[in-house]
Amino acid sequence: MAGKGGAWKVAFADFMTAMMAFFLVMWLSAQDKEILVATSKYFQNPFTSPHENKSGILDFEASKPSNRQSSQNADTNNPANSTSAQSIDLQFLNSVAKDVYRLLNLDDALADKPIEVQVTSDGLRIVVYDRAQQPLFEDRTARFTTWGDFVMQGMAWMIERHGFHVVVEGHTRSGLVLDDPDYTAWELSADRANSARRALVRYAVPENLVERVTGYAATRPVPLLDPAAEGNQRVTLSLRLGRADARPREASPVPASPASSPAPSRPAAPL
Repeated sequence: MAGKGGAWKVAFADFMTAMMAFFLVMWLSAQDKEILVATSKYFQNPFTSPHENKSGILDFEASKPSNRQSSQNADTNNPANSTSAQSIDLQFLNSVAKDVYRLLNLDDALADKPIEVQVTSDGLRIVVYDRAQQPLFEDRTARFTTWGDFVMQGMAWMIERHGFHVVVEGHTRSGLVLDDPDYTAWELSADRANSARRALVRYAVPENLVERVTGYAATRPVPLLDPAAEGNQRVTLSLRLGRADARPREASPVPASPASSPAPSRPAAPL
């Protein structure tokens, strides 16, 4: 008999549970629609708060950063995201570099290319050589040859299309003798750099994208090259991507027909 003395306790506990459930149902039935919806959402997903962030005394998410701030912080603090952005930029720059060669109908595998395009950490470095085989300027002047003018027109089209910022540098070889003793390699290199700037602006490039124009004479020869070699006669265009929030347009294949595109047409090869 002693073992059956606790049965009433179990029955009483069940009765109290049923009464509690009954009172909860009655209480919920007396509430407004907002509380009913919130309670329903809670039971559907008990691990997410059903309340609005301003339903209590303190904002529920007041101490949390906004989604935009969170994404910005994640992009800044996450090395993987930064690396991914750099990878995208490098892919874009490599694509533009290939487009430069296609635009000028050049084979980028040639040993002595008239133009060399290098991808840098923040843009492109384009070196246009002034060699006797394919001169960029008329002899010992800052006037472009037909080939040189064609190159500047193509560079202007590409720079304007992608919004690059430009630094123009002029270089000459050492030992260059000019007719006027008062007109030295310094003046010639600076004039050639300025000629390149004027051509770029004339064809397409906004003036505010040109950051600096400098003539270096023969003070910066090409590494591992004889300072007197004609390969040191060159104009260098350093192109930098714009602001970080201004994403460059995707590089597209160069149009085949100049009649339907602002891309320049190739002149006859100089003799």
